[in-house]
Amino acid sequence: MKSPLLKLVTLIVLTFTTTLSYAQQEFQGKAYYQTKTSMDLDQWGGRQMSPEQKKRIEERMKSFLEKEYILTFNKSESIYKEDEKLEAPGAGRGWGGMGSSFTGGPKYKNVKTKEVLQEQEFFGKQFLIKDELKNLEWKMGTETKQIGQYTCFKATAIKKVDKTDWRSMRRRGGDDDEKKEGKKDKDSTKTGDEANANSDDPMSEIEIPDTVEVVAWYTPQIPINQGPDDYWGLPGLILEINADRTTILCTKIVMNPEEKEDIEKPKKGDEVTQEEYTEIITKKMEEMREMYGGRGRGRGRN
Repeated sequence: MKSPLLKLVTLIVLTFTTTLSYAQQEFQGKAYYQTKTSMDLDQWGGRQMSPEQKKRIEERMKSFLEKEYILTFNKSESIYKEDEKLEAPGAGRGWGGMGSSFTGGPKYKNVKTKEVLQEQEFFGKQFLIKDELKNLEWKMGTETKQIGQYTCFKATAIKKVDKTDWRSMRRRGGDDDEKKEGKKDKDSTKTGDEANANSDDPMSEIEIPDTVEVVAWYTPQIPINQGPDDYWGLPGLILEINADRTTILCTKIVMNPEEKEDIEKPKKGDEVTQEEYTEIITKKMEEMREMYGGRGRGRGRN
């Protein structure tokens, strides 16, 4: 067993030697990632479904919950794009076309200028989210593991969750039977109008946590502080992320490909900050919530 001190010395040596190697050349690399977000159907009424029904729903949701991405990077820039594949008829890009409203387009990061740009479609409208690249307060560990041919070190952080991040959505109160009973008793004290409004308003059943713990595995053998999606800021390329119910895992790396790709900034869409974009989505969701509530109240009067 290696001692923590020996692991730290190994990390320093790896970082120093590989940094010297890359400093002598202009380089580019491509990292291929698979992402998977788990979803418990029982939490969303799946207890009443047959195993066959669950299987059909899981198959339809697979293209929405499991995706492949390519991160193209150099010393300071990167572009993170979905590796889109032709889907079978009926598979859909997530719930009747809604998937594109929640799945981001190409994401550009520049770790020198601290710039992040992302194209995003929302209900048929194109936006260009432009903001400052925010870092996480990583806590460096000495634990290691092997991912492919790369030695990776562990780092953890607490990440604030955006209120529009569907990957962390869950049913309010969970599926604990005791909590359900308590909620039922509490709801019984509500007036008829309140009870009808809540039963017809699916948005009232959804919550998103304020923060989640992130576990990252990075390799100093590729000494750039890039990573998939929003993640960066470690002394080596991030090869794996575990955040809440989402896992992002690197499956292949190609260093200095023969045909280099231009890392271009996304340009399409109305320019907004992340905060402004979140406000736009929140407002739209509130409109949908009022629409559902209005229908519920209307039915309650008939």
